[in-house]
Amino acid sequence: MNEEKDMADARAALVDYRASIDNIDAALIYMLAERFRCTKAVGELKASHGLPPADPAREQQQIARLRQLAKDAHLDPDFAEKFLNFVVREVIRHHEQIAASNGVAKTG
Repeated sequence: MNEEKDMADARAALVDYRASIDNIDAALIYMLAERFRCTKAVGELKASHGLPPADPAREQQQIARLRQLAKDAHLDPDFAEKFLNFVVREVIRHHEQIAASNGVAKTG
């Protein structure tokens, strides 16, 4: 009987954890949407002033900053860097599309 209670408790805990994970996933999606809204504005600003879509110096600063934040948060810095690199590649792709639609040549 104790084993059944342990299993029921484990299932209840699993439901609670999964509800929290679902909430976190939703927050991440909304945060990413807001980030991309801002980076779209940056891309439009860059394109309107003939600035290149990519900024390697800024990207390196951000990688170093996020690696330190990851360490402080007890998150694998390599994972954080991979995640940032994925996001930055997508941002640059968007900036290149914006630049192309404004007649600015692709650089990089």
